[in-house]
Amino acid sequence: MGIRAVALAVGLAAPFAAQADQACNEGTIWLRGEFGEARFGVTVADTARERSRGLMFVEKMAASQGMLFVYDNPQPVAFWMKNTLIPLDMLFADSSGTVRRIHENAIPGDLTSIPGGAGIQYVLEINGGMARMLGIEVGAQMRHSAIEDAAWPCE
Repeated sequence: MGIRAVALAVGLAAPFAAQADQACNEGTIWLRGEFGEARFGVTVADTARERSRGLMFVEKMAASQGMLFVYDNPQPVAFWMKNTLIPLDMLFADSSGTVRRIHENAIPGDLTSIPGGAGIQYVLEINGGMARMLGIEVGAQMRHSAIEDAAWPCE
């Protein structure tokens, strides 16, 4: 699926590329890579309590929405899908916001640990299948106000 079709289908990517130059804000995350650019509205989980709840009990989520998990320092992280009702893609990123691992279509309710690897500081959860549909791959860069040492910094 081309970028234009994806943009029309879910309201992401090419039509909004010019907006990426605007100031970052807590409610929006941008990704860029070989696929182009994508934008998601996000809820930020930056406390232990918020991270432990995550997207549990969420019955549906708009295609252009997600949750950004923010840790104080890079570290090994692992997720599970306990009490999570929708399939999710998990994008694990280092301190620069560079995606280091993608776990696609995590199974709702599954208690299997999903490791992100060492040195992870940010995790973006989006609807299952969205990363593949948009062409997001390892090496993509995130842009968000919480990413202090970003490879793609806020203006």
